[in-house]
Amino acid sequence: MTMETWSARATEEAQPAPASADTGTMDTLSRRPLLALLAGALPALLLAALMLVPASAAGSGANAPIPFLLLPPDNPWNTRVDTLPLDPNSADYIAHMAPGTGLHPDFGTVWGGAPIGIPYLVVPGDQPKVPIDFYYADESDPGPYPIPPDAPVEGAGGWLDGGDRHVLVLDPDHQLLYEVYDAHRDGDHWHAGSGAVFDLTSNALRPDGWTSADAAGLPILPGLVRYDETVDEGVIDHALRFTVAATQRAYVYPATHFASDETDPDLPPMGLRLRLKASYDISGFPRELRVVLQALKTYGMMVADNGADWYVGGAPDPRWDDEALSSIRAVKGSDFEVVDSRFLVPKAFTVSLPQADTVREGEAWTLGGSFVDESGSAWTATVDYGAGPEPLVLDVGRTFELAHVWLDDGTYGVPVTVTSDLARLARASVAVAVVNVVPRVRAGGKANVAMGALLTRRGSFADPGADTWTGAVDWGDGSARTTLRLRADKTFALAHRFPRARGRRYTVVVTVRDDDGGSGSARFRVTVR
Repeated sequence: MTMETWSARATEEAQPAPASADTGTMDTLSRRPLLALLAGALPALLLAALMLVPASAAGSGANAPIPFLLLPPDNPWNTRVDTLPLDPNSADYIAHMAPGTGLHPDFGTVWGGAPIGIPYLVVPGDQPKVPIDFYYADESDPGPYPIPPDAPVEGAGGWLDGGDRHVLVLDPDHQLLYEVYDAHRDGDHWHAGSGAVFDLTSNALRPDGWTSADAAGLPILPGLVRYDETVDEGVIDHALRFTVAATQRAYVYPATHFASDETDPDLPPMGLRLRLKASYDISGFPRELRVVLQALKTYGMMVADNGADWYVGGAPDPRWDDEALSSIRAVKGSDFEVVDSRFLVPKAFTVSLPQADTVREGEAWTLGGSFVDESGSAWTATVDYGAGPEPLVLDVGRTFELAHVWLDDGTYGVPVTVTSDLARLARASVAVAVVNVVPRVRAGGKANVAMGALLTRRGSFADPGADTWTGAVDWGDGSARTTLRLRADKTFALAHRFPRARGRRYTVVVTVRDDDGGSGSARFRVTVR
């Protein structure tokens, strides 16, 4: 958390060993709540009315079923990411997130005297509100909060009693979510580290720089794996929450807060969105995990807090099968990829390109890119390979292909600019490192020469670079090294008379160097007869 606490979690040894994979038939995972399906077609007022599900319909109590979508259908938590472009830094992020470590289900039944996971409580709209004090009051929403005295506290009474102690309270009558970090009851009121109140009918974020009950400034409940949706409904239609051990001093949409002093750009920022690779085979996992893993493919998961690597958050329930859940450890961090979070920003207009690429001089360089624009309807684009901007063809799917040949080594910035019909601009650039290619020399095979006769032959070299070259030959007989005259067509002539020593063998080495310091050689053996 931002409050310099480490998210205490059960150790790997605390959970049961992975169970054998279930090979049963995959259940349908495409069903979504009616609200989400109709979101695009319903007028705003009707949509708002549908979201106001009464507490009686949602039930009440600890970890009660929630039969409606938390937050609007177009909220980042509820947005599919299975078709979005990858973050240009995806591979480096994953490499810095313990890629060999398996996922850990941070939810289950009970261990060490406490329920496994973050509990939540559903209360009626008339639940009395009580005072609450925060020691991070400047980044907290003030009380009172509708927290009853017996509200479940994460880890309370067990070995995690000194952990994050989250309290999550959902008021479906008013579509409000109250979340508290480090909660402790003191008589008729509560005191805690921080607290946040989320309007579930709104996509509004926390103020920039503010935390919540989670370090990233995000709500917790919308990202938990819940038993009612996973097992009873058989579908999870939102992103999940997870933790990593090391994050950088940065955050990306929709996060609003960082909790680290590290500036390494390859460490994950808060809010980073990952997804399980589409190619990962989930068919052999137990049914409930197939539901979870399909959600990770479709909606992904977000970095929400510092903690143990790859701990996926969920709510406790006595009906979970801990042994079945533990088989998720077979899924490694390396099985994930990072989504370009810029594409989740409302009315985003952004170009996606990797930060860097490499090609050899003289070779054709190609690279695909894409862009997204939530407001425009027609676009033009330019690219600059170093000689000034030139038109770039945009494909129907808002993608494009870059192609160029550089004849000299160096690093070339290639900026792409896309302009919309609304006169908005989006730019991105890739730094292309053009690697020098050394000359490839051909001087022929071994030769026999009569004693006292002149050896003559022609040779050549190849180099795709726009360089200048020098050549030399070492005859191998102790004579002076000879400078070669290199012709414009990249050929040269060899001529030499070897010592009169019948039966002697000499190794001739021909070397061509370019002006970038690269050199290539060819050698052949000469026998004097």
